Amino acid sequence: MYRLLDALPVFAGDARITRLFTLVPGSDFGADALCAIDALGGRTVPWSEACGHQYDLVVTASPKGDLGLLLGPHVLLPHGAGFNKSIRGEGSADSASGLDPAYLRRAHGRAPTALHALAHPDQVTRLAAVDSQAARHAKVIGDLTLERILTSASLRDQYRGALGTGARKLVVLASTWGPESLLRQHPGLAARLAAHLPYDEYQLALVVHPNERSQLGTYELAERLAPALDAGMILPDPHEEWASVLIAADALVTDHGSAALYYCAAQDRPVVGVHQGGGELIPGSPMDMLLGRAPYAERAEDVADALRAYRPGPGLAAAQAAFAPAGDAVDRLRSEVYALIGLAPPANNVTARLLPSPAPAARVPAAFDVHAETTPLGVRITRYPAGLGLPGHHLAVEHGAAGEQLARSAGLLYRRPLPASAAPVDLAWTADGWTRHALSAYPGCRSAAALLPSGGCLLHVRGHEHSYTVEVEPRSEAGRIVQIDPAIALSAVHARLAGPQPLTDSHAVITCFVGERAFRITLRAATGTEAAQLI
Repeated sequence: MYRLLDALPVFAGDARITRLFTLVPGSDFGADALCAIDALGGRTVPWSEACGHQYDLVVTASPKGDLGLLLGPHVLLPHGAGFNKSIRGEGSADSASGLDPAYLRRAHGRAPTALHALAHPDQVTRLAAVDSQAARHAKVIGDLTLERILTSASLRDQYRGALGTGARKLVVLASTWGPESLLRQHPGLAARLAAHLPYDEYQLALVVHPNERSQLGTYELAERLAPALDAGMILPDPHEEWASVLIAADALVTDHGSAALYYCAAQDRPVVGVHQGGGELIPGSPMDMLLGRAPYAERAEDVADALRAYRPGPGLAAAQAAFAPAGDAVDRLRSEVYALIGLAPPANNVTARLLPSPAPAARVPAAFDVHAETTPLGVRITRYPAGLGLPGHHLAVEHGAAGEQLARSAGLLYRRPLPASAAPVDLAWTADGWTRHALSAYPGCRSAAALLPSGGCLLHVRGHEHSYTVEVEPRSEAGRIVQIDPAIALSAVHARLAGPQPLTDSHAVITCFVGERAFRITLRAATGTEAAQLI
């Protein structure tokens, strides 16, 4: 269904064309397809009503089902990036999905295919090998989904901004559907990666095939992925957001699904395979080529090293084997379909539509197990969402965003400024008042801090006579500025002030290491003005 939505804009601006949607019976995934059309405001026609009518054009993305009951010239669009996998228990044994002669020959009856649109010349050759009659109507058109991805590549920074990626590496997990998929073979991989990859260095996303989402249901899928989603993992929409996320990605962890080929076509960035083998992957296919040359990770703990081991080449080579040179697929398809319906295309120019910005993570962690390593050079801070791995030096908790149980277990408790109040008579804490209150209300807490609206933080440490101001300097990198969450700086200062060899001077400079970056933190006694700021 989503392939059709990417292609139908070839008719944009033409009032002579009426677009109707119907669902071929027998699919296990039909309910979500209809919901997707309804969400877009498309007009659907019941199958019983659609059958037997004569149409000027019938556009499908699969040869399966009783398509011959829809009368008119048929256009079959690519479904996925080539012919990479077989589907167990469906059609002819060992046939690639989309090349199964049992389905292709069924279409030669009442409503034969007038155009079989393919994305690469090799796909025409493979089609001819299994069905010479179908190959007579095959043409290399290109891939409309790929066109949208390539057209939208310049929006990468915008997509990363929408996701809240920042200076982190965005690692995307891609799962196809079926028994050999990432989700079925490695159901806990996302949560294990969230526990293993430092939160301030990596961001996770999971792209799930629409069939898998439909089979499980959105609620069931989210519940199964709850530990990873609680840790801030992104679960993009299966229509357009998944492609935006691939553009934003720095690395991909994939099974044998073809989403990886779209990622590789847009950018030659690291790819790691986790497919354990089986009968679905077609030997010699582009995905087989990719997985045969990309690093393999058996465990979550191996993924970071495998990503570093990737060398450019395999991804681009696999994409070139799946897609013909891109750039004119929209024009090619437009010319072909208008020729079939006997009309001249409108004068307006039609191009691949830009992909929308993806939504950020639905949940972000508000409590962290903080690992602090103090050396003569400074303090290295590594944070992981609380509860996923081993405890660290201290538990840092954002008050008002995490649960009370976590707040009562915190070694460092901090609070961000509240939005402006609309109350006719307002009541607000000062920074000094809240930090003193927090140390009194939470006896297990060693340090309490308030992030100040003016920048910086006010920190109170139990047993210290005065409060501190903590300020962190941004870092300049090749014309860009890198800034860390002040909560990271608070953990570095907390580790120094509450450690076995605490600072004795009320003014100090601390170097905080986060991954490969170093940040300069200034610690000094707070002024009365800072202590009185409202939070």
